[in-house]
Amino acid sequence: MGRPRLSYPRGRDLIAPRLRLRPARPGDGPAAHAVFYAAVHQGSAAAYGPEERAAWAPSPEPAPGWEERLLAGTTLLAEAGRKIVGFMTLDADGHLEFAYVAPDRMGQGIGAALHDAIVATARKAGLGLLTTEASLIARPFYARHGWRETGRQSVIRHGVALTNFRMELAL
Repeated sequence: MGRPRLSYPRGRDLIAPRLRLRPARPGDGPAAHAVFYAAVHQGSAAAYGPEERAAWAPSPEPAPGWEERLLAGTTLLAEAGRKIVGFMTLDADGHLEFAYVAPDRMGQGIGAALHDAIVATARKAGLGLLTTEASLIARPFYARHGWRETGRQSVIRHGVALTNFRMELAL
């Protein structure tokens, strides 16, 4: 029932002994949403205006179905102590749906560690291609990790156009 789950590295230590990856589980939705909201409103402020950020992440409270959406794919969380500081979600078809790091933890290797684990998960599942829609902020990160841009697009969220980039990574 539901979509097939992909396997992933469990309890893997990262960067520092107090930072580790773990699978998302029921109850993680609000904390992951807080990271998402902060990443959009603070972390992307240099690239997107207030109206765009409000359309992308309209409320500090998770929308109905947020946690179900988070748990529908294979979601890995980066946790420092007991605090979620980043997460990535890979759908069974190879689409990287969510990829967010807390703004105060950006540039510390958390995104790279999550990316490496997601790529390992995809390879283990036999996927040959990953896709995503990268924001203006995420686009250089993906390019550094070997992703290829396949198109620029404008998506409409709550009546506001947001620029992002279709990207892919051959495994």
